[in-house]
Amino acid sequence: MEPRMRIGELSRRTGVSPELLRAWEQRYGLLRPERSQGGFRLYSEADEGRVRRTTALISRGVSAAEAARQAATAGGSTPAPGRPDRPVVEVLAGELTQSMDRFDAVGANAVLDQLFGTVSVDYAIRHVLIPYLHELGDRWADGTVSVAQEHFASHLIRGRLLGLAGDWGARNQATSVLACLPGETHDLGLVMLGLLMTRRGWRVTFLGADTPLDRLAEPVPGLHPSLVVLGTYDARLFRSHRDAVARLATETRVAVAGPLDEREVATTGAELLIDDIAEAAERLRVDD
Repeated sequence: MEPRMRIGELSRRTGVSPELLRAWEQRYGLLRPERSQGGFRLYSEADEGRVRRTTALISRGVSAAEAARQAATAGGSTPAPGRPDRPVVEVLAGELTQSMDRFDAVGANAVLDQLFGTVSVDYAIRHVLIPYLHELGDRWADGTVSVAQEHFASHLIRGRLLGLAGDWGARNQATSVLACLPGETHDLGLVMLGLLMTRRGWRVTFLGADTPLDRLAEPVPGLHPSLVVLGTYDARLFRSHRDAVARLATETRVAVAGPLDEREVATTGAELLIDDIAEAAERLRVDD
C-alpha cells in the first residue's frame, strides 16, 4: 500500500503552506486525499508530486489555476522528498535581486507575490529572504550596492512581512513581547523572528524599533508574557541599558537578539539568542 502522510508533513516536504494546499485541493482538485479511521485527510506521494509540478510551473509564469490543471493531468515520476523544486526558489531569488537592484518596486512585489503563493512564509523567510539580506549586507560592505539600494530593499521587505504578520498569532496561548532597545532602529530581523515564532506557537506583541524603556515596561504587566525578546545590533546600546534589562529579567524570561557577548548578556539574567534567525525561532518553539 502506498505510504500516506498528514497535511503538515506534505507541507514540510514541499514548502507549501497547509492553507495553500487546502486551497489548491478545494479550488482545483489538485490533491486526492483518503480519510483515516479518525477522519484525518491522508495524502500520497502522488499528491506530493502534483504539488511539486504545480510550484515548478508557477515559477515559470504559469497561473496557479493552469499550473494545477497541468500538474493534475501530467504523468511522470514523483520528485524526491525534501525541499521544494530548487529551480523555483533559485529563479525567484534571482529575480528578486534584479528587481531590488533596479529600484523596481512593482517587479519586486510581483516576485514576492509569486514567492508567497508558491512556498510557505516559513520557507520563504528561511531560504530566500534571509540569504538575500545577508548577501545584500555583504554587497553593501564591499561597495557593490549603494546605501540607497540597501534601504530600498530592506524597507520593501519589511513592509511585506508586516503585512503578512496579521494578528501576530493572536490565537496562540504562549505570549511574547518583541522590541528593539532604545536607539536601535533596525528591526527587520526582529520582524522575521516574530513571524517565525507565530508559526511555532507564540502570540507576539511587536513593539518595533527604538522602543523607550518606559513604553516597554507598560505592556509587560498587563500581558504577563512568557518571554520578552530585546533586539540590538550595537553592544554599546546593550551596555547602556544593562540595568534595565536586568530588572526586566527578574520579572519574566528575557532573550536578547543581536551580535553580543553571551557572557555579558548572561550577567543580566537574560539569554542570548543564536545568530541564525530561523534556528533561534525553532529553539523557542512552544512545546505542543
